[in-house]
Amino acid sequence: MSAHLDALETRAPEEREAALMARLPGFLGRAAAGSAHAARVLAGAAPAAIRSRAALAQLPLTRKSDLIAAQADAPPFAGLNGVPVASLARIFVSPGPIHEPQGQGVDTFRFARALHATGLRAGDIMQNCFAYHFTPAGFMLEGGARALGCPVIPAGTGNTEAQARAMAHLRPRAYSGTPDFLRTILERADELGLDVSSLRLGHVSGGPFLPALRRFYGDRGLTVLQSYATAECGVIAYESEAREGLILDEEVIVEIVRPGTGDPVAPGEVGEVVVTVFDDAYPLIRFATGDLSAFLPGTSPCGRTNARIRGWMGRADQAAKVRGLFVRPEMVAEIARQCPVPGRMRLVLSEEEGRDRMELRAEAPEDDALHRRLSDALQAVTRLRGEVALVPPGSLPNDGRVVDDTRPLPD
Repeated sequence: MSAHLDALETRAPEEREAALMARLPGFLGRAAAGSAHAARVLAGAAPAAIRSRAALAQLPLTRKSDLIAAQADAPPFAGLNGVPVASLARIFVSPGPIHEPQGQGVDTFRFARALHATGLRAGDIMQNCFAYHFTPAGFMLEGGARALGCPVIPAGTGNTEAQARAMAHLRPRAYSGTPDFLRTILERADELGLDVSSLRLGHVSGGPFLPALRRFYGDRGLTVLQSYATAECGVIAYESEAREGLILDEEVIVEIVRPGTGDPVAPGEVGEVVVTVFDDAYPLIRFATGDLSAFLPGTSPCGRTNARIRGWMGRADQAAKVRGLFVRPEMVAEIARQCPVPGRMRLVLSEEEGRDRMELRAEAPEDDALHRRLSDALQAVTRLRGEVALVPPGSLPNDGRVVDDTRPLPD
């Protein structure tokens, strides 16, 4: 029984990168031809010439936070669909609302690879406790399980006692759902005296998988691993038995960019996750998820050679209001463009005697002229007065925060 789904997972990293970059021009050309949005993203660019990450990074981002307004103005998908609406398999409505198209196929969200890494094999029954109502999560996991040859119990969410009784009667080997709901089912089964010992595996997503929860499942002899996915992109990265970071899916290109910009950060720096998905029906190009993460060095001990990320580390949308005006990560990026510094830059908001205080901290040696330029740029860009502090290189945290609001929350 192979530990890996296919040979793609163990390719040499340079072979994988060459293959992804070779696919990129053709994919972008099809996207521009089929998607009005992709045509706008690629306006003035020649898809055939985009054969590297550096070239890809010159294209504008598509931000998840902009989709609600865009789709309201141009329903149903703001031109993001790459095939006609009539040829789609499903149309989802996620909170926002954001509407997502699904093309034809069994495993269009590519969950088979993540489930295989969890330990699912053909014939294993999976109790799928993700929602099937409007949103894609239930279909995402079901598609992956069906691609592996696994029967699926479409349990959906809620109704804990019914979930426990179905688990005891149907004897699934695997669970899929949010991290905490499995514990709720197991504890209810214990209360009812039900035998759910058939369950050995769990694949979780859609919420924080906290250490205490991992210990709870481990103490019961369960292997429960997680993936990072979005409704738009499907699987972005998944955990293996090594439990050292999340391994990127083979069908995506992931960049980590500085919040407020589309500029890739240095390896190991925390930034916003940006994904390009090879999906002709929903051709997302440089899709900014709004999530923070960072690349891990090296490769996983499990033998999979794709790059790894640290997992979800917070949100990149750090807008805050100061004295009636919004300050945003894009503003800090503009200040850095006007006044480059050797290291990181962060706008720290605090409160002093009931008044908002704003301080721009920049990693740079003491320099009176630079201090003045930064002060002028801060006021010009934000239209607010604030202080500037030049701090030692490496003293600002590597946490992806660009606007750091430390003010106490209102009661």
